[in-house]
Parts: sequence; structure tokens; C-alpha cells
Amino acid sequence: MEHAKRLMGAKKDTHPLPYLAGSERGVWNQAAPPTAFDSRTTWPGCIGGVMNQAECGACWAFGCTESLSDRFCIHSNSTIHVSLSPLDLVTCDKGSDGCNGGEPSQAWRYTQFSGVVTYDCYPYNKTIPTCAPSQQPCLTFVPTPPCTEECVNNQTWSSTKHYSDKVYGIKDNIADIQTEIMTNGPVEAAFSVYEDFLTYKSGVYKHTSGAYVGGHAVKIIGWGVMDSEDYWLVQNSWTSYWGADGYFLILRGVDECGIESDITAGLPKIDS
Repeated sequence: MEHAKRLMGAKKDTHPLPYLAGSERGVWNQAAPPTAFDSRTTWPGCIGGVMNQAECGACWAFGCTESLSDRFCIHSNSTIHVSLSPLDLVTCDKGSDGCNGGEPSQAWRYTQFSGVVTYDCYPYNKTIPTCAPSQQPCLTFVPTPPCTEECVNNQTWSSTKHYSDKVYGIKDNIADIQTEIMTNGPVEAAFSVYEDFLTYKSGVYKHTSGAYVGGHAVKIIGWGVMDSEDYWLVQNSWTSYWGADGYFLILRGVDECGIESDITAGLPKIDS
């Protein structure tokens, strides 16, 4: 359990992002959201796959960079396919604690003011070892690596930077969260993890037993209904060997484990 706690890197936002009106986020459609929605089928080829935060409590960085990467593709009409580097945030964001955790709001602010380099420039496993399938899960943690600001692919650091244009929070209103996702793309969500979540395999998760483990950040990509239970469709960063091929469903509409009360996002800055 002590090892599992090290995976919980999402800290409580001490300076939450502002809530922006729908018009400021490009959200004009106020029609009732559909019963089910999956970003992967709505924007094929734009939604990145399950990643591996490995031996580092970097979920706060993964939820941010994964969502922003998807949004660059979505908002460019599939002309910008980019995978942004969570290692940039983990090692170079001085407002966070690297492998010891960070605030999702600070991660998004970093993307707005400092930008994030590409994964090809600064790959995660450059300094943080990942495990072979037979060794999952990774449970030997490393200290936060130093920030090098050097690309491994001979590009210049500044040339691969990608920025958020606006960063904001989404109020814990179910329809607002759904409309944001179906308009702008996946969002980052932070929630409380309990022991029974660690062994999730299938179905709609609801906390029923076990002690509190810590705060965790993930990427919500859609929603649906299973056996009359409303759920959020969520992508984790604990490899595809965890859960349902790296994904999980969690009860929607009752702020289960706080999943709806700490939603952050941003709009990609795309040069015209």
C-alpha cells in the first residue's frame, strides 16, 4: 500500500483555475448531451492511448499533457498530431513537486505560460525507467530527475513547445462537463482513490470498501450507461495491464470520489 500511495500524485488545488463562460470556451451548444459519448469514435486518430507513469507520482502531468495533446488534434481538424511530454512538467515545472505530486491547475498554467515540448523531444522513459509486462506494476520509485531542457532528437527545445491559449476549470455540473468534452475534447479530472479502486477490473466503479489512498488525476474521454447506471469513461496512466485495458468506468452524477468537482482543461494555442 505504501507503494500504491506513491502513484497518487494529484494534490489539492490551492489556486483553482477560473471558470470561464461557455462562449469563452467555444461552447455554444446547450442541447441535452447524448446518452453515450466516446471521444475515440467522435475524433478517430486524435485520442492518445493509455500511457505509463511508471515509477513516479506524475498523474497530474499525464492528465494534463494527454488531454492537451488530444485537443491539438481536435481543434486543428486532425492536422496537428502531437504527443506532448509529461516529463517536461515533471522535471521543469518549478511550481510542482515532480514525482512527489503536483496540482492539476498548476500543470495547465505551465502549459499556458511555459509551453510543453513534444514527447519525441523529451521522452518519459529517458530518465524514468518503465517496466516490462512481466514486471508490472512498477513499484520501485525514483527521485525527480533534473530538468535538462535538451531534446534527444536534435531539435531545439523552444521549437517543439506547444502552448495552451486559455486554461480553466469546469463547474461540477454534469451537463457542463459533458458539453465541454463533446465540444473541446477530453478533460483532466482529479479524484480520491480508495483501496478497492486499485483492484478494479470491470463494471461501474463505486467506492464500497477500503481506506483512502490518495489523490489521483486521470483523463475523462466520455460517458455512457451500463445496467441502468450512468458512468464516466476514464483513461488511466497505469499501463494497459491495469483495469479494463487501462480504462475504467466510474459512477456519474453523484460526484463519486470527487470525480466531478475538480475538472481542469485548456484550449490549444494554434497559429493561424
